[in-house]
Amino acid sequence: MFYREAGDFKTSYKDDNQTFPIKFDRYRYYAVLFVAFALVPFIVNDYWVNAMLLPFLIYSIAAIGLNILTGYCGQVSLGTGGFMAVGAYACYKFMTAFPEISIIVHVILSGGVTAAVCILFGLPSLRIKGFYLAVATLAAQFFLVWLFNRVPWFYNYSASGQINAPERTVLDIAVTGPNTDAWAKYMFCLVFLTFCALIARNLTRGTIGRTWMAIRDMDIAAEIIGVNPLKAKISAFGVSGFFVGIAGALLFAVYLGAAEAGDSFGITKSFLVLFMIIIGGLGSIFGSFAGAAFLVLLPVLLKNVLVGMLGWPTDLAAHLEFIIVGGLIILFLILEPHGLAQLWRVAKEKLRLWPFPH
Repeated sequence: MFYREAGDFKTSYKDDNQTFPIKFDRYRYYAVLFVAFALVPFIVNDYWVNAMLLPFLIYSIAAIGLNILTGYCGQVSLGTGGFMAVGAYACYKFMTAFPEISIIVHVILSGGVTAAVCILFGLPSLRIKGFYLAVATLAAQFFLVWLFNRVPWFYNYSASGQINAPERTVLDIAVTGPNTDAWAKYMFCLVFLTFCALIARNLTRGTIGRTWMAIRDMDIAAEIIGVNPLKAKISAFGVSGFFVGIAGALLFAVYLGAAEAGDSFGITKSFLVLFMIIIGGLGSIFGSFAGAAFLVLLPVLLKNVLVGMLGWPTDLAAHLEFIIVGGLIILFLILEPHGLAQLWRVAKEKLRLWPFPH
């Protein structure tokens, strides 16, 4: 078989500790990047980008952020939708107040603002955890949505209460606004996802990632061996908020174009991202991608099969989607708590040892 480690030996600690120690994994990673950057932009159309690719890219960033907080650090959060709203409204204020600055800077600054807000609402994690922390972050969700709906300054005193993304360009190519090409929006979000995934991968494999996992597994024991719980928990909330804020800014500016806090960033958004990391796999960057892909592709598949091919009513297909997602969450929690990522790891392990039993 081609997936073998025979002859793939390491001569230094740096080589042995790299992200993909097996050559085949590295080649597969480079192949995926090549297809994503060099082939997909030339073959996609508006339907593929707006229905599948853009939601997948943006929700993958949000899932990575929540996975860092919940999967790696063990801090349950139900306020992801509210924190995405912070990123969206921060991006809107930056875009309207500083139109001469690049949209790339606006998105990054929006992530920074969201990180600060997330740290503020993460301070109770120093005293509470588990169900009580989930309730605290749920309160943050409702408070932030209420704030953006009730304070006119956030939506520039618009009569409709809605925020609309003005047109912005990168290298003279429009990436926001009504005249944006599908491939340009796709590439813009893909670049952000690539850098976010690389940053998250390196953070989780380094010292700070090990402190997060120590807090997750047993916070008292981690504190005894020298882990600072304040630094670990606050850094997890900050990094998570940064990624979630970027996702919220991209969701508003690039994907939706217009947003309203209650409709676009309600509690359903928080549960959607949470379901992504549960199905994909807690404590896994790949699981964030797998969960986002699954929950983005499932509605499209059901719509095309049930509504398009079988002629079922649209509302019936939507209800069936809820039933399937709920059943899968129960199934994964019972049979495979580590989600699709663990199934992928098991499959690779069996492939490496084939044809010998495992």
